[in-house]
Amino acid sequence: MSALLAWFWNERFWLPQNVTWADLADAETGDQYPRAGHILYAFPTALGIFALRLLFERFIAKPCALQLGLQGSGPRNAQPNAILEKVFMSITKCPDGKHLEGLSKQLDWDARKIQRWFRQRRNQDKPSLVTKFSESMWRFIFYLYIFSYGLWFLWSTPWFWDTRQCWYNYPYQPLTLGLYYYYIQELAFYWSLMFSQFTDIKRKAAKMTNYAKFQKICDTLFMAFGFVFVTTRLLIYPIWILNTTLFESWELIGPYPSWWLFNSLLLILQVLHVVWSCLIIRIAYKSLTKGKVGTGKCHPLPALKDERSDIESSSEEEDTALNGTKSIHNTSSNGSNRVNGHAASGQWAEE
Repeated sequence: MSALLAWFWNERFWLPQNVTWADLADAETGDQYPRAGHILYAFPTALGIFALRLLFERFIAKPCALQLGLQGSGPRNAQPNAILEKVFMSITKCPDGKHLEGLSKQLDWDARKIQRWFRQRRNQDKPSLVTKFSESMWRFIFYLYIFSYGLWFLWSTPWFWDTRQCWYNYPYQPLTLGLYYYYIQELAFYWSLMFSQFTDIKRKAAKMTNYAKFQKICDTLFMAFGFVFVTTRLLIYPIWILNTTLFESWELIGPYPSWWLFNSLLLILQVLHVVWSCLIIRIAYKSLTKGKVGTGKCHPLPALKDERSDIESSSEEEDTALNGTKSIHNTSSNGSNRVNGHAASGQWAEE
């Protein structure tokens, strides 16, 4: 283990030339430099954040969701059926063709009933809108807090206004309490997600307005998000951040092994920024163009649909749509049969 740790914390990889870990021990002046051991404080903090999240979602977010009229329970459960359950566990989607016909004969159910069962079975595993809203609200509150705290702290630092000061006397830079608390809170928050990663729904804060049916607010937030994302990721990030990590640091301290690693990761992140920005712009473009019709008139902006999200329709909504389609089909058939003189009203009434 000691050999492994010595290899991992190799000074010639992590630190500039002629700098050792011993040089970064606490100075005689009382200044404290960052140390690897500081990471350990994030683990108990993560447990506290996770407990705080549970309390917040139960006593604050959930009442807010119910107050907005969101459904507290998920979709209704499918009727228990061992045969269909076995098929569902193997393919999850509704069978078609001969397989559907075989199940229909085996169960003495019509195809529409089997299809409805599979929809209800899929949807019953989905969380309720209240659960989705609660998680989104928790993340929104934390991100708003940590962003505000970080901006407040950076506003009073010299390197916020002059990025070259990030590299003066590097790595002999004292660790202030404000910076320490910021990193520990951020790290602890993401460690807390390790406790709930298998149950989290992973929704964004703007989803709250979508769940609450505030569509105009949702559209406005999405457009604002798109503008901020593209501006910060495609302009501020490369011009301000990559410029200082690549060029100013090269000029002031020179490259070393971990310098190449960190800057490679930052460049990969920039590639992802370009991909995500293209997706966001495409979503906004499609939404804007859908408001135009052939007559030249422009209708209001349609509801923005995030192509990165999955479909969150409930079985009740799907059943309602199907029933409406069936009603239209029956009405159309009724009118057609009356024209042709067929007396099929008894059959429609039976259906």
